[in-house]
Amino acid sequence: MAEQKQPEYVVDKAGFEWSELYKKEDWMAIWLGFIILIVGLMIFLPRPPADIDQKLSQSQAIMQAEKARTGTAFETIEWHQANDTMSGLRARNQDYGKTIAKWLSTPGRWASNPMEALILTESRAAEIRSNAQPRYAEAQEKTKAALARAEAAQAAAADYNFQNADLNEQAEAAISEWRSARSAESSARSRANTQPYNKIPYLIGIMIIFMLFFAAGSTLMPLNTATFIKGFAFVFLLAIVAEIIGGNSTLRSWGFGPLIWAILGGMLIANTIGTPRFIQEAAQTEYFIKTGLVLLGAEILFGKILAIGLPGIFIAWVVTPTVLVLTYIFGQKVVKIPSKTLNITVSADMCVCGVSAAIATAAACRATKEELTIALGMSMLFTAVMMIALPTFIVAVGMHPVLGGAWIGGTIDSTGAVVAAGAFLGETGMFVAATIKMIQNVMIGVIAFGVAVYWCTKVDCVPGQTVSKMEIWYRFPKFVLGFLAASIIFSIMLESMGPRGDVMLDQGVLRGFTRPLREWFFILAFASIGLTSNFREMAKHFKGGKPVILYVCGQSLNLILTLTMAYIMFFVVFPGITETL
Repeated sequence: MAEQKQPEYVVDKAGFEWSELYKKEDWMAIWLGFIILIVGLMIFLPRPPADIDQKLSQSQAIMQAEKARTGTAFETIEWHQANDTMSGLRARNQDYGKTIAKWLSTPGRWASNPMEALILTESRAAEIRSNAQPRYAEAQEKTKAALARAEAAQAAAADYNFQNADLNEQAEAAISEWRSARSAESSARSRANTQPYNKIPYLIGIMIIFMLFFAAGSTLMPLNTATFIKGFAFVFLLAIVAEIIGGNSTLRSWGFGPLIWAILGGMLIANTIGTPRFIQEAAQTEYFIKTGLVLLGAEILFGKILAIGLPGIFIAWVVTPTVLVLTYIFGQKVVKIPSKTLNITVSADMCVCGVSAAIATAAACRATKEELTIALGMSMLFTAVMMIALPTFIVAVGMHPVLGGAWIGGTIDSTGAVVAAGAFLGETGMFVAATIKMIQNVMIGVIAFGVAVYWCTKVDCVPGQTVSKMEIWYRFPKFVLGFLAASIIFSIMLESMGPRGDVMLDQGVLRGFTRPLREWFFILAFASIGLTSNFREMAKHFKGGKPVILYVCGQSLNLILTLTMAYIMFFVVFPGITETL
């Protein structure tokens, strides 16, 4: 009789070992992530913008008065101007915030000269300003004219106390045109105010800071710290090269950003000349990305989820697990993918939120690094296509921006790609898309836990043996606890601080400090994935194109179910919520 295979991981009789709290990368990611969050709070919270409370109260009073004046969901010009004053209050725009931004900024955008990603000379900056000035002046005139038209249309609606639906619709359209013109003017202004820069000293500085930061954690983990330090500079350099390539305006417009070049560049090195051993020690994929995912948790604010309400929850929390389960079954029963871990990782990557869900799911089911690479690679390629194709189709068929935004938010994998695609539909479409995606991101922890339980009790369970609760705990990716804790803590803080929380937390700690760091950690992780990936190992999984078939079929199901649920929720069950967005 053949010997039964024992589980790869066994929990000892004592159960939990305290040494895990500093030896395992999951726990170290939590501690490092919370150190960053605490430092961010210490930097931003004591330094609010001048007269913040007065400006917030004045803006709120104006917005409330305008709502009372119209007595409808109509948002007047004055309401938008007051709202702009509130949104313009950003802690990250303070002098100290701008200094932090210089240190954390990645290589810049470029069109024809890649060196401009690192250095922009005074002469070149002056040339850009000179070329941009006429466009800026033109944009100012268009904004002025659009505002005049909006004021006239609003006055006509006001003559009927905003009770005439046709006049209200005309005024809203005119105000929307003014908002678009104002946005274009803002973009033109930034080009007209282009300043020279040299990012190289800052990049060297931040490389040293990151190296020491992660090396400090590695001293407690089973890693060779000295070797890690030696190899980190190379991993960082590869990340910089990927940022420069992905910073090309044409490539970026097609959806091929830095992450995909980081993984492709690393794979090219690993499968040609080979990755030196000392670099492999520094290519700590999960160490980097799990720390970044803890920071991502702080950005998933439950207060913003409430803005969409039940429709968004149904779209994200009903469709997502349904697609996950059906895609996994389809992969096993129809496509017959040999590896169950590859199947579930691809399924989660496709239906939840790409990178984050794939990492969590792969950790829960013990997928190989090659299987994770396959899932991530397909996710990035399909995301690049969908972020252009889906909004183009939505606009072409004249779909409602709320419906289109919900469709984008529930189907495109990357959060950044969702925002970019949603922007094609206007402010409302972008807001709905981003919020649906944030609601869906909450599923990361739930999916990881569910996969851990299923894999312990069904997939890796040895016949005739029972699975202890500690085995499930052992399998569960602990960094997800940090992700959820950060989300809950920052959600409570944001809710308790009111509008001031948007200024100091969302537009300060998060967007001005932790998000740039998270993006750095992600690019380092993707460079590491590429440097440790083996084409031969991946090739066997692509036999017959099965992963691609699984992804395409699963995403097709996701598109159909998400669109159906979005229509039912926003236009049949909760049409009142749609009218207020």
